Amino acid sequence: MGPLDLRPGSRLAFVTTNPGKFKEAGRALRPLLRLEWVEMGYPELQADDLETVARFGARYAAGLVGRPVMVEDSGLFIEALRGFPGVYSAYVFRTLGNPGVLRLLDGEKNRRAVFRSAVALCAPKGEPLVFRGECRGRIAREGRGRGGFGYDPIFQAGKKAFAEMATAEKNEVSHRGRALRALAAWVVRQQKRSGRASPPARARAGR
Repeated sequence: MGPLDLRPGSRLAFVTTNPGKFKEAGRALRPLLRLEWVEMGYPELQADDLETVARFGARYAAGLVGRPVMVEDSGLFIEALRGFPGVYSAYVFRTLGNPGVLRLLDGEKNRRAVFRSAVALCAPKGEPLVFRGECRGRIAREGRGRGGFGYDPIFQAGKKAFAEMATAEKNEVSHRGRALRALAAWVVRQQKRSGRASPPARARAGR
């Protein structure tokens, strides 16, 4: 079995300090994979794209944990702010928060934005695999809803902010949900090649 040869029901370490991300990812990948929460941070690489950041984090975390890991990096790219905060989304949320981002858009009519996600898998001493997803939407005029985390109260997809959605509903449309479905599809393809695919795994990953 290769380092990233994941069997149906395999356990996979998800390295994150964010319990909300772990909850969403666990729901999205069940029953194909069983995630184990490894509550650990990793250095935030200063890079121009999410994929580079995710690759670095996955490689770093796999070396520390000593087994295959998954990490996820996401960014909010606001059109009127020329893509800001983008790859610096986590830092901007910690320093400005949602009220600060809304102040930057005060009086701005263009509220278009896109949320992007990069999910990376990596085994110790291996090369990371990256899966991408994005969700286009707009920045609300004010925070809405009580669920979710981070920018969820101000990012609106369709008629609802992410914070107004249940976990399953958000996973269907979100950037992270789409990246995780790309990962799930890859796992199923690997299983089919080795003759180990199971009907429940195929049904879940194909949603």
